[in-house]
Amino acid sequence: MPFIVNTDQDTREMLSVLGAASFDDLIPDIPEEIRLKKALEVFPAMSEQEVKRLLEGLASSNTSTADYVSYLGGGAYDQFIPSAIRTIVSRSEFYTAYTPYQPEISQGTLQYIFEYQSMICSLTGMDVANASMYDGASALAEACLMSNAHNRKTEFLIAGTLNPQYKKVLKTT
Repeated sequence: MPFIVNTDQDTREMLSVLGAASFDDLIPDIPEEIRLKKALEVFPAMSEQEVKRLLEGLASSNTSTADYVSYLGGGAYDQFIPSAIRTIVSRSEFYTAYTPYQPEISQGTLQYIFEYQSMICSLTGMDVANASMYDGASALAEACLMSNAHNRKTEFLIAGTLNPQYKKVLKTT
């Protein structure tokens, strides 16, 4: 049961098992001058709503990407996520990018993938469009592999701000 304070007896038993006489025996590498010498001052108990208001008030003094454009990159991009998205992605067909092979099981999934591919072809004027990638990193790697198969070039121009995890996947291809 988490968050239950240990009794004095519990503390004595734990120290005994560890072969220590006191808590200080467990932290000898922490210099004495930086150890807290008094009881830790903590806020009194608060409701969830009170904590939310407190943290929002503290956060409001920070400069955020809501006020300025961020060029941080590395997977941290300015995004707007409509509130309906949480409900939509909670649907079971969005839990995984896996596309079942049996059409009788995945009629809806196959239908929206077909419609997506058709719209992308219409928008771009391409004859074909791929879909059902496992994630953005896999899609990037596949795009580079397709480009390599088409023109045999092995160097690709990749933005320095690209998510580092995507770059790692790309290096495995």
